[in-house]
Amino acid sequence: MNNIDPGPSDTNNMDPGSSDTNNGAQPTDTIPREDNSTDPELTRGGLAGYIGYSVSQFAAEKFGVSFYTAAWKLTKEPLINFQIGLPGTWVLPDNSNNTSIALCPQGTFARDNWPERGPTYGDVFQTLEGGLGYWQGNRFRYGSPKFSMNATSQCYDFEIASPGWSFFYDNKTLDDNKLGIAQLHNRLLVPPDGLTFAGNPNGDFMGYAYMALPFTDAHEDEVPTGNQSWTCFINTVNFKGPIAYYLPETWSKLSKNHPEIIGKGLDARPGIIGTGAIEINTVPLIKARDSSGTLFTKIPELNFPVNAQGEALLVQDFNYYTKEALYNDILKLRSEGTIPNGSFKTSGILSTQMNSSFIEIAQENNEIENFELISTPYIRNSNFGLKWANTEFEAGKFPQYFKKENNVFKAILEEEVPSETKLLAAEFETQSSERSPYVATMTSSWTSPGPASEPFQVTLNDGSTVTYVWYKFIDQPVFQQYNWTTEKKNALQEVVEKIHANWPINRDYIPAPSTGNLIAIDPNLIIQPPAGMEIGYVPIVIRQER
Repeated sequence: MNNIDPGPSDTNNMDPGSSDTNNGAQPTDTIPREDNSTDPELTRGGLAGYIGYSVSQFAAEKFGVSFYTAAWKLTKEPLINFQIGLPGTWVLPDNSNNTSIALCPQGTFARDNWPERGPTYGDVFQTLEGGLGYWQGNRFRYGSPKFSMNATSQCYDFEIASPGWSFFYDNKTLDDNKLGIAQLHNRLLVPPDGLTFAGNPNGDFMGYAYMALPFTDAHEDEVPTGNQSWTCFINTVNFKGPIAYYLPETWSKLSKNHPEIIGKGLDARPGIIGTGAIEINTVPLIKARDSSGTLFTKIPELNFPVNAQGEALLVQDFNYYTKEALYNDILKLRSEGTIPNGSFKTSGILSTQMNSSFIEIAQENNEIENFELISTPYIRNSNFGLKWANTEFEAGKFPQYFKKENNVFKAILEEEVPSETKLLAAEFETQSSERSPYVATMTSSWTSPGPASEPFQVTLNDGSTVTYVWYKFIDQPVFQQYNWTTEKKNALQEVVEKIHANWPINRDYIPAPSTGNLIAIDPNLIIQPPAGMEIGYVPIVIRQER
């Protein structure tokens, strides 16, 4: 499949080509167990793979992408060892004209571990990802999915998901020289465990976009860097607009010691966006044998929002964008002072078509024989979804029980599971609420020049308490690793102040969805700046705890 990245085995919903999709599960036929127990065994490997779609391409260069993806409660309760990303996509730098240069130098994770990606390593060089989902590293699960940005800026050495933290891999902040996201909006918190939502969404849509915008100029200082700030916009009922962006330097810094890749990152190249998918990364599994030795397995109940026809609409309104959509308006803002309203211009939209779908799912690296007959991906009116066609299985639910014969698993009904296996009563482990907090290391970039306010706190719908402080935009930690001139800092600060003053949170920036209801952001994430900091200051999370 084109443009699907093979990231680390414990990765995210925007990174589906895991080199170890089994994620540590033991071989299915390791029976009897060492303790000779006949009780069901809990392990991993329940499901792994992708359910996705491809989209048509254009000759025009792409400097943005947006779409609407459904959000819903996938499991009844939060589970441990569970990771499924709801439909998302990948943005890669367009190096399609490169056939020989290795974009990942020796010593990087991708180059040293995935030789099959050579000679160019183009699909594991840099990716812009993130989206809705459930991830193993979430510390504060609450039932509904969360939204998180994510990017791999240098060959999967590390990932960047918020203005401070990696993608759930550590509760400590990234090293100063790995920070890559600038908080842009002054009304929305971006906590390290992801954005939470109001209520219990059941097929409501969240719109999001990544747009390459020229907030700063390209430069040749120390490390040649382009001018593209890939900015995340979201569209929900109660918050609309840009939330944060990746500094161009985030993508170019790898070229400091590798000049052959100068100009080949997302700071300078348009994007390639060709596929999207639900990534089923880690699902727990309970397995047991009957008296004849036949293996039966159970996975958690996975629910989908279906209509009366047994269909779940999951992705709609997929668009690409040229520079005409917003990029050129930001240039005019900087050069002429002309303030745009921020909405993506229709003249810059490349309306694309979803043209195919796919399903690739396995259990413990073994084929599932009849899964596609039960739940089938479809493309209709350039939208993507799932349809339940087999009336024996309940619409909107993946089959829970499987039987293995001849190294192939087959989905079966609950009544076909022998009682002697004890699978029907077996339960999965739920997520413990006792998780270590995210804590910012309040030294170096976090304290010099440091925040402009005392800490504030708010409690989110996932039960966590978020502590945040206000920084002058240009004083936030991510910028402190660079020796920018005062003139450059002031120019960027001025652009952001105009955005704060003129782009409200109730205006459509992404084109509105063609059908369905918008999801609502957790209202506790939406905040008011303190007196005197209404313009030009941003909230930065420094702690998140139960």
